[in-house]
Amino acid sequence: MNPELILYRDESLLAANKPAGVPVHGSKILADRPETLLGLARTQTGKLVHAVHRLDRPVSGVMALALNRETLATLGQAFEQRQVRKYYLAIVRGWPQSEGTISHPLQPPRDERSAKAPSRPATTHFERIAKIEIPVPMHPYPASRYSLLALRPETGRRHQLRRHMKHFSHHMIGDTTYGRGEHNRIFRDRYGCERLLLHAWSLQFSHPSTLKEMYFEAPLDPVFSSIIRAFDWLTPLQDWQKTVSRSV
Repeated sequence: MNPELILYRDESLLAANKPAGVPVHGSKILADRPETLLGLARTQTGKLVHAVHRLDRPVSGVMALALNRETLATLGQAFEQRQVRKYYLAIVRGWPQSEGTISHPLQPPRDERSAKAPSRPATTHFERIAKIEIPVPMHPYPASRYSLLALRPETGRRHQLRRHMKHFSHHMIGDTTYGRGEHNRIFRDRYGCERLLLHAWSLQFSHPSTLKEMYFEAPLDPVFSSIIRAFDWLTPLQDWQKTVSRSV
């Protein structure tokens, strides 16, 4: 049980920090992994909880959970109508420009795709927080470059951030579906990192019952934090976090 799982709780709403590798829901495919975010939250609260939105199993970070059907419906509608502001942190290969927007339509992933499934608009804003070059050759270059990005999706397509980074040729580290194996191996062998380096850092929305503006941040786990320290990125990350917090 993670003592930092629950970030916030009131009579109708929870904010939880989902661990990387833990699915939100159970499934037949994951029958050998009985631990789920909803199960952990129910154990800690003693109440049935509902997922308002989703995070993929490899992704860590903040999630909104509802304690009743009314909150689930109201907050779910806010997500659908893009009334929720979300920031993610990701480590990617290469040095993207300092900031920009990726507008690239996406088809549903293969396991959700029908024969004539149309592409749907998808937009992601990004900001480069820090960058580094390490002395590990990566053909045809004599060294390897990586960046820490803040990502703010406007739309919520499945796997949007990972697929947009692939389209942008700045693949996420640890991504075994859309990423690059040679970069993943560097992080595994040199830094002991075997997770996808994508973290849902913050959520901001109006409380479904009180209409009060809510803002939640989820701290990084030890693995992600160790990379930040190894690359000497703590100060630029903290500066960026202060800027985001002040804008709330």
